[in-house]
Amino acid sequence: MTVVFDPIATGTEIQRRIGVKTSRDEPLARFTTMRVGGPADLFATAHNAFELRALVRFARARGFPHLILGRGSDVVIADAGVRGLVIQVRAEGSRVDGERYIAESGVQMARAATEAQRAGLTGLEFGLAIPGTVGGAIWANAGAHESDVAAVLESARVLAADGSEAVIPTRDLELGYRDSRFKHRAPGAAAELILEATFRLSPAGPDTIKERLDGIRRWRQAHQPLGLPSAGSVFRNPPGESAGRLVDAAGLKGLRIGGAVVSEKHANFIVNDRKGSAADVRRLAERVRAEVEARHGVRLDFEVEFLGDWGASPP
Repeated sequence: MTVVFDPIATGTEIQRRIGVKTSRDEPLARFTTMRVGGPADLFATAHNAFELRALVRFARARGFPHLILGRGSDVVIADAGVRGLVIQVRAEGSRVDGERYIAESGVQMARAATEAQRAGLTGLEFGLAIPGTVGGAIWANAGAHESDVAAVLESARVLAADGSEAVIPTRDLELGYRDSRFKHRAPGAAAELILEATFRLSPAGPDTIKERLDGIRRWRQAHQPLGLPSAGSVFRNPPGESAGRLVDAAGLKGLRIGGAVVSEKHANFIVNDRKGSAADVRRLAERVRAEVEARHGVRLDFEVEFLGDWGASPP
C-alpha cells in the first residue's frame, strides 16, 4: 500500500506527540556546507538523543520517507529538495570518562578534537579537519592527516532497524576506507542510526596536542579553500593514488559550470563561488569524473552523496 505523506498533518502530529517544532518547505541550502539545495517537505531538528530516537521511530512506524542530516557536509542536495521528513541532528552531548571521549552523533568533529585536547587526550586531532559530525564521521569512516575514525573508535550506540538499541564494538562496524556497514542495507530495509560514539584515546600534554592541532589548522589554511562553500573532497582516492592529483594532472583546476568551479587550491574540491545551483555542482562533478577517466583510465568514485529529488532536476 502506498503511504501518503501529508506535511501539514504530519507536522501537527509530531508537535503534539513528540513536542518538536516542524516547518514546511524549509530551504535546505543553509543547512549544508555547499550552500545548495531546495526545500524539505517537512523539517525538524532533534536537539537531543531522545528527540532523535522519537522522530526516527515515528517516521519508521508510519512508513514515511525521512532523511537524517548532520552538519550537511559531504552532501549535495538537489535543487528540487527532499520529499518527506528531514531530521537535522543537533544532539550534541559529550563527556570524558578516563581515557574515553563519549559524544552524541550531532557533536561536530572539530569540537570533539578540541574537547579531547582540553582533557589531555590525544588521538582525535584529525577530527579538526573533518567538517561534519560524529555520526557522519562514523558512517563514512572519515579520516585525515594519516588517521581515521576506525583508529580511535571503541564502539557506537546504534538504533537498529527493529527499534532496539545496542552498543556495537568497532570490529563489527565493518569500517573500511570511507566506508562502513551503515552505508549498506537491503533494499527497502530501514537504516541503522548512530546515536552515540565512544572513542578510546591516550593521555598526552594539552600543549603537545595543541601544537598538533595548530599544525593541522595551518595545513588546511594553506591547502584547502576554506573561505568558500564546498562539500569537502568530491572523490575518494583510488588505491595507491590521489584523486586530487589526477584531477590536477588532467588540467581541470578552474573548470567551471555555472557557479560551481574546481578549486585552484585543491583539485578534489568543488566550490560554489557564484551562488551556484546543485545542478551546477553535479554536472561539474560528472564532467570532472569523465575527463579523468578519459585521460588517465581511472574512474573516480564519489565521496560526496547526492541526496534528494534529482529526478526533477537531472544532472
